[in-house]
Amino acid sequence: MFSYRHAFHAGNHADVLKHAILVQILDYFNRKDAPYWVIDTHAGAGLYALDGEWAGQSGEVVDGLDRLLGAPQPPELVTRYLHAIQDFNPDGVANRYPGSPALTLRALRPHDKLRLFELHPTEIEVLESTLRHLGTSRRQVTIAREDGFDGLRRLLPPPTRRGIVLIDPSYEDKRDYRHVLQAVRDGLERFASGCFAVWYPLVQRVQAHEMARALERLPVEWLHATLTVRKPAADGLGLHGSGMFVVNPPWTLHEELRAALPWLTKTLDQDGHARHTLAISGQPRNATGEVPAARKPASRAGHPPAGRPDAQKRSPSRR
Repeated sequence: MFSYRHAFHAGNHADVLKHAILVQILDYFNRKDAPYWVIDTHAGAGLYALDGEWAGQSGEVVDGLDRLLGAPQPPELVTRYLHAIQDFNPDGVANRYPGSPALTLRALRPHDKLRLFELHPTEIEVLESTLRHLGTSRRQVTIAREDGFDGLRRLLPPPTRRGIVLIDPSYEDKRDYRHVLQAVRDGLERFASGCFAVWYPLVQRVQAHEMARALERLPVEWLHATLTVRKPAADGLGLHGSGMFVVNPPWTLHEELRAALPWLTKTLDQDGHARHTLAISGQPRNATGEVPAARKPASRAGHPPAGRPDAQKRSPSRR
């Protein structure tokens, strides 16, 4: 039950997709002064040493974050993600990788709240140490040693009526696919306006495809992005890509992903078989799985493109 340690996979291609989208959602929520909550159902350790025993052993960062560092002309979505990584590596060398708790804390304002769930006994100890190191307040951040699927029900709706729910279990247990779907359905009953962000692996398991199709049938606004970086292995093992399904997404996310996914596909391609899809509710897919360009969402007045003024600064290197 407790075999999975995310440190093995920190900074890989799946983290790039998941965390680039998370950073965009957090930036969007910060456009309004009203407070919000972030609930992370499977928080992990929070911060990972890329030159340490775990990540160094797997080396997955080489085909993830490392490929982005120094790559020419990153799109806005990727640029903001790289800035977030840079903030945890002030010496300019990307040897630490922030997980979703750390990235969220970076974005939160004093009146926002973060609620974390983690059941792995070692991961939660590291997470608690990481949060102490980052100087977090107990009033702003709480950690529960509890199954996030169960704990989520207790926290919805948040008192602020604004919130982001990140759901990204390891999926080592095949039942996680069913639990994710049920968590989103139950969550929407309690918090219909909430932003639910679901990460899932692209693996040769029928449960992954069935869950994605079931999520797309939900009668809500959603966005669904996938990124495949290589051809699936002949033995059916391994992670060849990942997907993000976002319920009630920021209206800006679709256009940013339209610009970012082709760049990420080219940059993270491992064997010439990389591809991506992008779909939103209420609009048909074309032959490649994308929403036709002619149906892209219109812009709204008073909402300038998100991002930092220094968005063109060079991202950190690794050595």
